[in-house]
Amino acid sequence: MKKRIAILGSTGSIGSQTLAVVREHPDLFSVSLLTANNSVELLEQQAREFNVPNVVICNPEKYGLLSRGLSGTGTKVHSGMDAVCDLVTAPDVDIVVASMVGFSGLRPTLAAIGAGKPIALANKETLVAAGSIVMGAAAKNGVDILPVDSEHSAIFQCLLGAGPNKLEKIHLTASGGPFRTWPKEEIAKATKDMALKHPNWNMGAKITIDSATMMNKGFEVIEAKWLFDTDASKINVLVHPESIIHSMVEFADGAVIAQMGWPDMREPIQLALSYPERLTLSNRKLDFPELGKMTFHRPDLDKFPCLSLAFEAIGKGGNVPAALNAANEAAVAAFLRDKIGFYDISGIVSDCIASVEFIAEPTIEEIFSTNDEVYAKAKEKTGRW
Repeated sequence: MKKRIAILGSTGSIGSQTLAVVREHPDLFSVSLLTANNSVELLEQQAREFNVPNVVICNPEKYGLLSRGLSGTGTKVHSGMDAVCDLVTAPDVDIVVASMVGFSGLRPTLAAIGAGKPIALANKETLVAAGSIVMGAAAKNGVDILPVDSEHSAIFQCLLGAGPNKLEKIHLTASGGPFRTWPKEEIAKATKDMALKHPNWNMGAKITIDSATMMNKGFEVIEAKWLFDTDASKINVLVHPESIIHSMVEFADGAVIAQMGWPDMREPIQLALSYPERLTLSNRKLDFPELGKMTFHRPDLDKFPCLSLAFEAIGKGGNVPAALNAANEAAVAAFLRDKIGFYDISGIVSDCIASVEFIAEPTIEEIFSTNDEVYAKAKEKTGRW
């Protein structure tokens, strides 16, 4: 039987590349649900191409347009987040690709976990904001969380070869983003167009800005803590501009296992969908003599303070990582609208995590409350920064 996939955020970068994997293996995969926030035209095209039974446009104002566009196709059109949360629990869903952008991915991911659906997780913010709650729910429901991020997929693959041996350290690699070699005074003047030019990866706007500030890597540290049940002190961030080694795992005897490949998100996506089987993929394969050399260095925390803020947040724990995520989401949105400067992002995040009312063991309701309150506070700061 074909594995039936629900793709949350199908019009984004990860969603679109997931559909590329389905195109490559139509005998193994089908699509049962697609969701998008505003991209009506692309969502309609995807629904038609893959003959999808259900689609959700999260923005209710776009419902009529999508409904008319898919009239007569047999595809049922729904709107709003409640519909997403309901449809991910349906019997015709075998696995959920969680690739919605930002905090919005938390609710449907928890709904899918509650229904016992395996999760191919691309949404960093879900574990950043509520890692303890999400992983606890997954354990309770016997649900596999399969990482889609290239770095976490790499760690996952390295650990497959480790047997019962526990990791000693994770080496989480980072490209360094577009400003890796820039002096700090030049980074301070960076525009959104400059920040959106990632040297290695083709990603959505929000995650590309997060890569430029290195907040993305900070989020990945927090994710790795929860996914691999390890302390943040055992996670080492290593700048690797070539993005060939996607991450490494070190063991007690000093041995290090690395996972390598050309930068192509279809590879970790496909593995999450097909695990434990590896399928063929029409991607570029490594040619080692062609590589020449690979380089590594420590991140510059003075130039990229967002990475330090992420370590600070996970060190404090409780609801502080949720505050980190909310403040960053609001600040990045403002930067993309040309409302604030590049280093204003870290300034706003720092202010917000310092002032959030600390909750040591937050409930899911308190996580949502923290998100709403901090997002509003950060949004207010972007208007007068």
